[in-house]
Amino acid sequence: MMTEKIQGVSKTKIFAIGSGFFALMLIWTFYNAYMPLILGDFIESRGIRGMIMGLDNLFAVLLIPIIGTWSDRINTRFGNRLPFLIVGMPIAAVFFALIPYGAMVSLWVLLVVDIVFLLAMTVYRAPVIALMPDHTPPAYRSTANGIINFMGGVGAIVALFGLSTLYGIDRTYPFILAGLLLLFAFILLYFVVDRHPPYADATADDLEEVKATGSLKTMFKKILLPDFRGQFYILLAIFIYFIGYAAVEALFTVYAVEHLGMAEDAAGFTLGFFSLSFVLFAIPAGIIGTKIGKAPAMSIGLLALPAVFFLIPTLPLIDGAVFGMSHLTLLPIVLLIGGIFWAFVNVQAYPLVADLGGTNKIGFFTGLYYLFSMGASIIAPGVLGLMMDLFGAPALFYGSAVTFLFGYWSLNKGVKILRGVR
Repeated sequence: MMTEKIQGVSKTKIFAIGSGFFALMLIWTFYNAYMPLILGDFIESRGIRGMIMGLDNLFAVLLIPIIGTWSDRINTRFGNRLPFLIVGMPIAAVFFALIPYGAMVSLWVLLVVDIVFLLAMTVYRAPVIALMPDHTPPAYRSTANGIINFMGGVGAIVALFGLSTLYGIDRTYPFILAGLLLLFAFILLYFVVDRHPPYADATADDLEEVKATGSLKTMFKKILLPDFRGQFYILLAIFIYFIGYAAVEALFTVYAVEHLGMAEDAAGFTLGFFSLSFVLFAIPAGIIGTKIGKAPAMSIGLLALPAVFFLIPTLPLIDGAVFGMSHLTLLPIVLLIGGIFWAFVNVQAYPLVADLGGTNKIGFFTGLYYLFSMGASIIAPGVLGLMMDLFGAPALFYGSAVTFLFGYWSLNKGVKILRGVR
């Protein structure tokens, strides 16, 4: 019946799969915001903390393609995806809840708990992502993916606004609650999704990490050929500006707490304004990109975000002079604006890259897109964290602003080469 379906797929199954994305984004967003602060109890260097924060993306690129392919090929009484969920989700939930308790013991216990948590998340990430295409007819996957990604965006917002509030009450509370939500998502998935879904057909090949690793192994040399010079500059732009974005995402709370003197819960809550405006403006940014072009829309964001980031270190002075207050009153407003301009950039980026080679090279350029963006996310927290160590905390935003400016230059150079303009 149509009342029980959302364009070809059961509402209940969409909700169950979406709950997996909700829990995934909830945990990753909270982890990225607060793990650097917890590490700060033991490690002063922001560069070292940043390198530790890059581990999740390193594990993703190295292990998820293997796990995704494995989950395509095995066949058990639980099907091919659920065995990985059965192992990964409960372990990830338990060890995420243990992170603050590990920090109460020692750095080494904390690191062991963290590594087990990251590995468990890696085990189930590819199979849970593959559940959507497994259960959805190809014609309706875009709609289903939009719903599921919206739930993921809500998870990120709940993490920064809701869990941050709990963090201010007791550091352990949000970790326990997030772990319980992940367990709830697992139980829902276990009882709702099909053991042998109707559309399962090697969907691991569609995963970001699989495409990234495939490009790393077989395609990277091609992009360095003269015929791909314009495309290379566009991909280089994505790599460069993703360094700035990923660093701010991972180290903003460190800047807010250790430089501005914010309470830890207030730092995470404040970062939520960036995510909120991005989610709210994603669809309008896509419409604007359709009207004026993907590259021009990206250029607007790439020029505006440096202004936002250059402004942020000056906000304490402005607040003190204008409002006569010691705490930041303008920072949430500036982050709201920043999230809007990030939507201009991020919403257009993948469609632009997918268009680079025409219909017969979409997979090739999709793989390169994920390779360049995920590669940047591996090194970004360490690189910008080291700059904070050497030049002071504001270097996070100055360095990030510079990456967006270089990204703008590289993007437009690539576009000019493709158009034959010297």
